[in-house]
Amino acid sequence: MRIETRSAVFPLARARSDVKLVNGKRFASVGEHGTLRLLCSLPVPPNEQSPHEQDELYVVVQGSGVLFHDGKRDPFSAGDTMFVSAGVEHRFEDFTEDLTVWVVFYGVKGGEKDAA
Repeated sequence: MRIETRSAVFPLARARSDVKLVNGKRFASVGEHGTLRLLCSLPVPPNEQSPHEQDELYVVVQGSGVLFHDGKRDPFSAGDTMFVSAGVEHRFEDFTEDLTVWVVFYGVKGGEKDAA
């Protein structure tokens, strides 16, 4: 959905109710504005991901797990925010069944570090 207003609220309950299983991934596309894309994700194991073309933020709403990123493993839990630069290999590991994550893609292809 294109965000046509200058501001908006995205209720988590509505986003979760819109989540569908697509190609082994459970998510809902919540909104888009310019280069920004907002999704609600309810990951399922195994969480295999390909590196993305844009920079990405994950905001953990519920649950916990381990973020494998750029060869490292870091634990995360509800309330944490994680950043993954465009092109970086990453995935969620050892996560709880209730994991709920806001996913924010933004910026130019290749990431903002390449835009300067």
